[in-house]
Amino acid sequence: MVRKMKKKILAGILAGMLTISSTGCGQSAGETADTVESTENTENTETESPAETAAELMAKVNGKESNVIDDNYRTWYEVFVYSFYDSDGDGVGDLKGLTENLDYINDGDDSTDSDLGCNGIWLMPIMPSTTYHKYDVTDYCDIDEEYGSLEDFKVFMEECHNRGIHVIIDLVMNHSSSKHEWFLSAADYLKGLPEGEEPDTEVCPYVDYYHFSKEGGNGYQLLDGTDWYYECQFWSEMPDLNLENEALRSEFEEIVDFWLNLGVDGFRLDAAKEYYSGSVDANVEVLSWFSDMVKGKKEDAYIVAEVWNDMETYAKYYAGGIDSCFDFDFADSTGIIATTLKDGSAISYGKELERVQETISSYNQNYIDAPFYTNHDMARGAGYYSGDYSENQTKIAQAMNLLMSGSAFLYYGEELGMKGSGKDENKRAPMYWSEDASAEGMCHGPLDMDTVKMKYGSLETQRTDGDSIYEFVKETIKLRNTYPEIARGEVSLEESLSDDNVCVIRKTYEESEISLIYNLSESEQTVDVSGLTLNGRTGADLRVSGELLTGNTGAELENASLTMPAYSVVVLE
Repeated sequence: MVRKMKKKILAGILAGMLTISSTGCGQSAGETADTVESTENTENTETESPAETAAELMAKVNGKESNVIDDNYRTWYEVFVYSFYDSDGDGVGDLKGLTENLDYINDGDDSTDSDLGCNGIWLMPIMPSTTYHKYDVTDYCDIDEEYGSLEDFKVFMEECHNRGIHVIIDLVMNHSSSKHEWFLSAADYLKGLPEGEEPDTEVCPYVDYYHFSKEGGNGYQLLDGTDWYYECQFWSEMPDLNLENEALRSEFEEIVDFWLNLGVDGFRLDAAKEYYSGSVDANVEVLSWFSDMVKGKKEDAYIVAEVWNDMETYAKYYAGGIDSCFDFDFADSTGIIATTLKDGSAISYGKELERVQETISSYNQNYIDAPFYTNHDMARGAGYYSGDYSENQTKIAQAMNLLMSGSAFLYYGEELGMKGSGKDENKRAPMYWSEDASAEGMCHGPLDMDTVKMKYGSLETQRTDGDSIYEFVKETIKLRNTYPEIARGEVSLEESLSDDNVCVIRKTYEESEISLIYNLSESEQTVDVSGLTLNGRTGADLRVSGELLTGNTGAELENASLTMPAYSVVVLE
């Protein structure tokens, strides 16, 4: 043994001498040392490969082909045209700019992943108006000149339908503009009416299109030059319409014909609870009339109403036969999604999903829930959270909305984590295409908007960042488009598998089942799914077929034990 060791030592010495002597062939000993150090550094660089991004990890799992069904269970993208994309350099977004960027929303090719994947667009008001927001309509059968022309709208509709995108438009029936010809005619008539004489609708039918009264009150305004008051619950320049009037209803039937003939696929009804403020029954009657009228013209038209109230109240509006009411209980900084992430429990989120079904189905078995997280009247979601996990929470909140059953709505820019709070103008800031405010297509936003400092990067930045909010939202919509069970499935909570950190639900659609498992905590969680059965497969036979990640660690399923990273979602089937 000693002899062998001596031989090895001697061999090492000789090898070292040969190495030193070899430096004489055009190379110094110092150069050799540099070469060795350089080689070592190269080797270290090669072995330390960068961690995979969340997008790369998700792409490995979320590879199943999309299965988009052409019905009214869609993923809708809410667009404020004014702030979306400016095609002519005047600082105001327009229909041409929106049309030019339809490929961002959906390019019509299910095999690509460069678009968001939304297959519906809700246009906030596009009709002529005196304001930037355009909720005071002066003409219900035209396009506001700031946005373009009817020809521009026709091109927009054609391009949307070529991509499989349905379009609904905001229809404001609660009130018109004070500059609408109906109100101007009524006002002129009343100003010329002799004192003590009652209005004659045979002479001026428009006087009965509104709520005129000799007595004022809350929400009433005195008409200049008269002793008549008119109802205007929102603003003096938005006089409330009298939807009990049959002639006015006929006007709206012609308005519906006009837009359906242009190809629109349905309507978003603004302020539906204010048609008759404080009277659910009267409002439901209006919706019943409207739904029957529209569906009689276009059976598959989609109708969604804004009833800003609690679920127990807006559920009653489904009795009017409309498809959807916006699900306000889950939205805003005080809604179920945000409060669950800030100080609630995951299992309570699952229980609320079940409550949606139980509450609404009692009024209309054919309902389509309309979940949303934020809209143009609410502070944007990125501002709801602070601290080390705020970006993770901003991402997972979008999944909690977009994976709900029904027709899910996404407000423009939420896929980028845009910010905006306070006055309404701030909530409608320019779409964040670029950090350069002077870049092509960028809008100046509402003129009274405060400076809105964004927390996360623009689309330019986020498109090249595999860990961005944009990539997360895009993957979420991809899963929604892959599994029909997500939008259409009946929800059942797996209560025995759920707790404060984890929510496990089953979605069943046409005898097909999937499970959505949410880790809504800031730490890794392990779920024993050995007792879970889906489509006849149990425990170890289940597989992870989709995942949403807010970090750089993927989920693992081994021997019916599912390990999930913080703030993640897994699809099991």
